Amino acid sequence: MPYLLTETTGFQFSSKRANKDLQSNKMVSAGVQMLGAFLGVLGWIGVIITCALPMWRVTAFIGSNIVTSQTSWEGIWMSCVVQSTGQMQCKVYDSMLALSSDLQAARALTIISIIVGIMGIFLAMAGGKCTTCVEDETSKAKVAVTAGVIFIVSGLLCLIPVCWTAQTIIQDFYNPMLNQAQKRELGASLFIGWGAAALLIIGGGLLCSSCPPKEKYTAAKYSAARSQASAPSTKDYV
Repeated sequence: MPYLLTETTGFQFSSKRANKDLQSNKMVSAGVQMLGAFLGVLGWIGVIITCALPMWRVTAFIGSNIVTSQTSWEGIWMSCVVQSTGQMQCKVYDSMLALSSDLQAARALTIISIIVGIMGIFLAMAGGKCTTCVEDETSKAKVAVTAGVIFIVSGLLCLIPVCWTAQTIIQDFYNPMLNQAQKRELGASLFIGWGAAALLIIGGGLLCSSCPPKEKYTAAKYSAARSQASAPSTKDYV
């Protein structure tokens, strides 16, 4: 029985090695998926902060008297004036038409980015390898990839208004036709928005690449062992 023994031993060795590689790939894929979802949630929180803070445009000017020094903040929902004494007064915009075109677009795109990000978070939870919302592994992988794509879209929706506003601020800053009081500087909300967009795009990319490769089953090749015992001769001896 040398042939049967060699075939059984080779099959067991190949099966153990394949199972070990499969488990290792699943662990790595689960870790990458969890990291991508975590970065996506952080980016989504950053978009909310970017949308809420009234620090898209910052104007700092000092008058002839230091008592009159103040800092002006302009956001997509309100404008604030901070006095040198620490007092701050904020006023919500009376009309959306009072905003510039870049801030109007920023208001719409950031809200859409937040809504899209919520969808991505729910899909990332449903497609997580540690959850049981979806039983089939193939369907779960597709849900995770969809969540990654949605995170990337959410990041782009946040990146567009932030870059648009920054470009407008820089263009106006170097415009010689504007006086010093009309010039603006980049606010903290823009930098938070850039960071949030980067986290969403990176997290979405990790989710899209977290799916393990398709399992390929190949037929095991076995080599028949040569029998040491010689076959009996069919010759008749007289």
